[in-house]
Amino acid sequence: MKKDQLITRRRALAVGAAAVGAAGTAGLFAVRAGDQPVRSAAGSAGAAGPQARRALKPSAYRLQPLTGLGPPKAASRRLLVRREPFLRVSGRGRTMVLTFDDGPDPRYTPEILDTLWEYDVRAMFFVCGEMVAENLDLVERMADEGHVVGNHTWSHPLLTQLTRKQIRSEMERTCKIIEKGSGEWPRWFRAPYGAWNRAAFQLGAELGMEPLAWTIDTLDWTEPGSGSIIDRVENGAAPGVVVLSHDAGGDRSQSVRALRDYLPQLLDDGYHITVPRRRRV
Repeated sequence: MKKDQLITRRRALAVGAAAVGAAGTAGLFAVRAGDQPVRSAAGSAGAAGPQARRALKPSAYRLQPLTGLGPPKAASRRLLVRREPFLRVSGRGRTMVLTFDDGPDPRYTPEILDTLWEYDVRAMFFVCGEMVAENLDLVERMADEGHVVGNHTWSHPLLTQLTRKQIRSEMERTCKIIEKGSGEWPRWFRAPYGAWNRAAFQLGAELGMEPLAWTIDTLDWTEPGSGSIIDRVENGAAPGVVVLSHDAGGDRSQSVRALRDYLPQLLDDGYHITVPRRRRV
């Protein structure tokens, strides 16, 4: 299949997914908003591999995407605005999610993708629009290899210091360029610095995205050494954990080396490293 045909096919799938909307997804994540647990909608992840690579063969425990709890038609049609971001996975068994922020960066993202490919693992990449603009090929590769591409704003600003109009611009521009690179509109977003406000939740919902934070911060952005990053992941590993790492925004060589070490260890320990997947009608 030629590249333009592949992109056209992915865009057709994206249109179908967009028609379902955030209300047409099954609940995969759980977080408490005040005293009431709420249910969220899942994001989407492409499943096709690139033309130059062999088709992936899911292993027994590495590639088990989270599945929904009910049919899409069971969800409310009203716009659901969260009050807090999702923090943990609500999946079966020893399920974990790996996430990488601020990229894509041609110095580090390819090595992270190579490691994930080697172990047949999917992850989530929360990308910045200005980085995507210079590295559309890497976003295309993320989608082709089944990773979830999320929205991390255009220029990584502190959203709590922006006007509503500025926040929308940061989010919407990034949605559009992610769609250009991956063929799909993003279904997840993450606020830079973890700084959320009401406008961010509302605008994210209006754009069809769910907010996702994290359970474990590897603090790799402080460049503490790969050993320290490995310790934080392995010591914090537990069912439902979402791990925050970075593939851009500075020297991320330590993050690259750490992933090579802790990923096979997590898999050997029986963890399911997976991504949320949208249930299509």
